[in-house]
Amino acid sequence: MKTHVEMLMEMGVSSGDAEQYLGDLEETLPRYGIAHSRQRLAHFFSQVLHESGLMRFDTENLNYSAKALRAVFGKYFPTDQMAEDYARQPERIANRVYASRMGNGSESSGDGWRYRGRGLIQLTGKANYQAFSDWLGDARIMAQPDLVSTDFAVHSAVFFWDRNNLNAIADKDDVIRLTKRINGGLNGLSHRRELLNKASGLLAMLDIAQTQFA
Repeated sequence: MKTHVEMLMEMGVSSGDAEQYLGDLEETLPRYGIAHSRQRLAHFFSQVLHESGLMRFDTENLNYSAKALRAVFGKYFPTDQMAEDYARQPERIANRVYASRMGNGSESSGDGWRYRGRGLIQLTGKANYQAFSDWLGDARIMAQPDLVSTDFAVHSAVFFWDRNNLNAIADKDDVIRLTKRINGGLNGLSHRRELLNKASGLLAMLDIAQTQFA
């Protein structure tokens, strides 16, 4: 709805991205209880907007320099030479760092790249794609994983939220615990808090929750 698009735009989302995801947001947020309170909505939007770069990104960017590989994925690139060998090769990087975990096969299987992060909260790993496929009831996901970014970017984020029972954490207004559950650490906490405060104010001003999403 118009006020919802305006809210997202006030938070920094482009009008095109807001319009693109509007229908899926209106469909899924009430169904999984996220729209049952302003507080849940505010936490959902603050986390999703941070994770997706204000809804600009729906696929993981793995185009790392050698220096970045050593800093971010030092466990998988223990030497400068190895990092140089993989630098600026996203497919090779994904296949290495995601190999033999999250349900993926070995580096040579290609699962790391095939099931790299997609969606507004990056769905990553073959096992998680399978769980999402089962949750969504769409068997195409495993053979066509790009659908997670092209058709189901919102759905995959809601899946993660629902599967991890994040409504309960949002109800406690615990942004630190939510961030840890989503991010694994506290990266971007200040930005998430900034977005949370902005979303809370806008939702109250526009009176969206329980009227336009319910």
